[in-house]
Amino acid sequence: MTETRTVGVLGAGIMGAAMARNLLKAGHAVRVWNRTRAKAEPLAADGATVADTPAEAVRDADVVLTMLHDGGTVLDVMREAGPALPSGAAWVQSTTVGLDSVGDLAALARDHGLVLYDAPVLGTRAPAEAGRLTVLAAGPAEGRPTVAPVLDAVGARTVWTGEDAAGAGGTRLKLVANSWVIAATAATGEVLALARVLGVDPQDFFGLIEGGPLDMDYLRAKAALVLDGGLTPASFAVTTAEKDARLIVEAGERNGARLDVAAAAADRFARAAAQGHGAEDMAAAYFASFTDGPPAG
Repeated sequence: MTETRTVGVLGAGIMGAAMARNLLKAGHAVRVWNRTRAKAEPLAADGATVADTPAEAVRDADVVLTMLHDGGTVLDVMREAGPALPSGAAWVQSTTVGLDSVGDLAALARDHGLVLYDAPVLGTRAPAEAGRLTVLAAGPAEGRPTVAPVLDAVGARTVWTGEDAAGAGGTRLKLVANSWVIAATAATGEVLALARVLGVDPQDFFGLIEGGPLDMDYLRAKAALVLDGGLTPASFAVTTAEKDARLIVEAGERNGARLDVAAAAADRFARAAAQGHGAEDMAAAYFASFTDGPPAG
């Protein structure tokens, strides 16, 4: 039987709420906080305690899990929460952040005597809801039995990248993986846009590549969201994808790699958001190909 933990979950957006529900299903005691409390309230029906402050959510917790928007937000929230955590508590940091942010968060963890695990996740809404995420983790081996029941509840697989969370092994691997996801999403949008303006039926393209090395399930899944009107609710929102793309570009620049595709994708996401598609699935970057919306027909 899975050993249970008291877990404070900070962040109840698409991913955080799904992770909290799976923790509850696994029998863990969960206290959850979100800056907009209304997003956290539905979790009360699943058995979570909804807290008014980050400190209240993590008080006496064995593990705190952060799934917030970006590194700056995590740092601000954990500055509020840190003093309420017992020394030696484990911090599973699952927000996708930049490499510099990991160093700042590691310093904060040391200041409060917390054991940090750099643990971003690979997956979107559906795998998060099913508890089938892949966790990309770095952190000390001696503390892993404490966090293992939490990671097992939210993910189907944990890939350990090292023992030093400050080295950001999990974040480094996540940025590499997301660079591929973002490039594939941008390419999907451009294929559909070009087919549209040239009068080519997208199904003719899919038939052309079917079963060959150019075919891929991800292409078809993202294309279907555009073609069938399934962009909401988002699996991974345009605004979040833009944030991640810019983190990828920054990481490349600071380490000697120019990432033109990621930079262009970030700009595409920004244009799509400016056109009103920011809360839609990242596949809505398709609309950034058109200045006045897709042509009729």
